[in-house]
Amino acid sequence: MVLGRVFEDMCAQMYYRGKMFGFVHLYNGQEAVSTGFIKLLEARDSVVSTYCDHVHAVSKGVPPRAVMAELFGKATGCCRGQGGSMHMFSAQHNLLGGFTFIGEGIPVATGAAFSSKYCHEVLKESTPNRLDVTVAFFGDGTCNNGQFFECLNMAQLELWKLPIVFVVENNLWAIGMPHLRATSDPEIWKKGPAFGMPGVHVDGMDVLKVREVAIEAIARARRGEGPTLVECETYRFRGHSLADPDELRKPDEKASYAARDPITALRKYILDKELASAAELKIIEKKVDAVIEDTVEFADSSPLPPWSQLLENIFADPKGFGIGPDGKYRCEDPKFIEGTSLSLESCLPANHLHRCLIPSESSIRPNSIKVRHG
Repeated sequence: MVLGRVFEDMCAQMYYRGKMFGFVHLYNGQEAVSTGFIKLLEARDSVVSTYCDHVHAVSKGVPPRAVMAELFGKATGCCRGQGGSMHMFSAQHNLLGGFTFIGEGIPVATGAAFSSKYCHEVLKESTPNRLDVTVAFFGDGTCNNGQFFECLNMAQLELWKLPIVFVVENNLWAIGMPHLRATSDPEIWKKGPAFGMPGVHVDGMDVLKVREVAIEAIARARRGEGPTLVECETYRFRGHSLADPDELRKPDEKASYAARDPITALRKYILDKELASAAELKIIEKKVDAVIEDTVEFADSSPLPPWSQLLENIFADPKGFGIGPDGKYRCEDPKFIEGTSLSLESCLPANHLHRCLIPSESSIRPNSIKVRHG
């Protein structure tokens, strides 16, 4: 949890220094949910995240260097600099993506769980009596969307009973909309029994309580007994994104949840139970600080993606579009941008050219777009 918190704090610093681009959403305050669930998973298990995915990625085992480099838009990032903050992905670690639009990750998670069931029962690829589990994270604002209800229904079908855990990170606010104003029944966990699966509510600010619920939900899925819907009531300590001034939430509400900081609470528990000394905890914190400093140095010194990467992962067969007769990518030709500009001039009136968006020639970082005039 400390690693996740310090990582996100450093992201804020780097964002305001101009090292990151686009929207960046931080996870501060919600670390107990990620740690409570993901640290119980095995390497073969899958995680599907949201646009708030940095800590989920690190918790699943993606190296902090690769996550920070991705945020910097560098070639050494986990998506080679093409995903950015909201689209972390790692096939090696079975992190199946962060997803920008709410709800769109839930069908992907349901499909991954179906794949696990199929591989287990038909292809006999997994350990007997032990299914690979998928955990889908999403927020309270997603729980009135159609994908949510459709996937709960599919996951619990009598013939399927998919090995998936649906984890609602209910931080009480969907951007600027209070949860209590947006739903007819604010107790999201009750939607589970409506589809024939267990629904559980847990204090998402207490990592030990989250872990206790997660143990049962994951074990149940692994045994082939079907999905579970878990509502973790938590709170984000920053605005919706780093571009959000966070003026809608009342100061007393923020203060009440800050007093329940999951990291502070766990630290107190460890000291009270004499599981570690204050000096030992301080050593851990210093190690985390060193790791984070290293991630920033690594990301800052890493190269930008090459132009040859620009057209990859777009067309199934890019040779007829992005590669010239000499076998090289056309975007590597110095006249590539010039040719694009000439094409625009030939098809658009002069008074409309100032409205055209041309990718920055200096890099292809996520969301790195410049407006050209004239």
